[in-house]
Amino acid sequence: MTSTDKCPLIPLQELIDLKMLQCKRVVNEVLSTVDFVAPDDRVVFRTCKREQSRVVFQMGTSDAERALAVARLVENDVAGIDVNMGCPKEYSTKGGMGAALLSDPDKIEKILSTLVKGTRRPVTCKIRILPSLEDTLSLVKRIERTGIAAVAVHGRKREERPQHPVSCEAIRAIAETLSIPVIANGGSHDHIQEYLDIEDFRQATAASSVMVARAAMWNPSIFLKEGLRPLEEVMQKYIRYAVQYENHYTNTKYCLCQMLREQLESPQGRLLHAAQSSQEICEAFGLGAFYEEMTQELNARRAEFLARTPEAAGEPAEDTSGIIKMAVKFDRRAYSPQITPKMCLLEWCRREKLAQPVYDTVQRPLDRLFCSVVTVAEQKYQSTLWDKSKKLAEQAAAIVCLRSRGLPEGRLGEESPSLHKRKREAPDQDPGGPRAQEPAVPGKLCKKPFVALGSGEESPLEGW
Repeated sequence: MTSTDKCPLIPLQELIDLKMLQCKRVVNEVLSTVDFVAPDDRVVFRTCKREQSRVVFQMGTSDAERALAVARLVENDVAGIDVNMGCPKEYSTKGGMGAALLSDPDKIEKILSTLVKGTRRPVTCKIRILPSLEDTLSLVKRIERTGIAAVAVHGRKREERPQHPVSCEAIRAIAETLSIPVIANGGSHDHIQEYLDIEDFRQATAASSVMVARAAMWNPSIFLKEGLRPLEEVMQKYIRYAVQYENHYTNTKYCLCQMLREQLESPQGRLLHAAQSSQEICEAFGLGAFYEEMTQELNARRAEFLARTPEAAGEPAEDTSGIIKMAVKFDRRAYSPQITPKMCLLEWCRREKLAQPVYDTVQRPLDRLFCSVVTVAEQKYQSTLWDKSKKLAEQAAAIVCLRSRGLPEGRLGEESPSLHKRKREAPDQDPGGPRAQEPAVPGKLCKKPFVALGSGEESPLEGW
């Protein structure tokens, strides 16, 4: 079967089993997604109905029982389960995962056998070739006997990197030895630069299908048989998806940097490098208006959902009738570099010999947004807009207090001599700007497509 008869499946980049086991499965009614959320409220894995029949969950693991627990956690939301046994990076191998498993065939067999017997989804694994072809063939035969559905083979050894040539001959030998499908991997750049190259690489390796990683990150439209789309068009389409599904800006930024590559020093590349939020990324690509429209739409969805399910609001338990409220948010760019509203409010309380401001912050279970109420001189103040972090919500509450009292809040152009002398906040204060948010691990949610045998279903690339 030729590459034109195939449709893309989308295996995730490796997610570590220990991290996933801490997660809770949450149905996100606002985004129409299923989120796997860590105890620190960070979304580790987010998927949706549209990709349920295509996305393959790839995990890093060194333990059969943990692997099975993770598989059972996600199996209703994915098309397959894959174990990464080829990653040579230290963060993976030092925990006995990834390519470290290649030296322990007994453990490989136990992990894969446990998964095959214990999950309803097809199980696959990805490996690298061993120093000798004889050892490699011996290993893949043992892997085949576990009952897995397919094996992906990266045609390089554990110590080799992309600059080393991929061994099409080794992949071909494996494909000719096994009866299960073999997925060829490692052909980006040297072999795969456009759609037609995918089929050429498949034929060169005698594989059943092809997994594409780096070339797909550089330009995901490589899967279009009509040819590559202009990079600007691809990046704009990606940004729209990222905003629509509230992808963390650090991950969006990482993926865009992979697409820009040698253009990172261009004016647009510099704007991207400087961006510290999804809004700034959108503005760098001329999508500022889209960001505002999408934000309003998502906020409207949240309001509608909360109106139907008031218990999801997570409002403070105390009587709120005496709270002074305003619809405000803290935008770090509008304030002097070393001054925040919380600093201004604290300084004012000290000058007036009042008790320090007290912040009471709650998190809404529905979308994990925050709202804070600050008490100053027995009066409570609150912003009606919910924020993405506790720190931002507290800054917004401080703004409400300062504005209602007619006090300076540290905005650019305001005069506040006593504060300008301070080089940093008091130890118990936090600037709370966007930089303070915990960054996502680059590439964590980045998807790694491969071409596989399909049934002619609608392509996820429709609309290009």
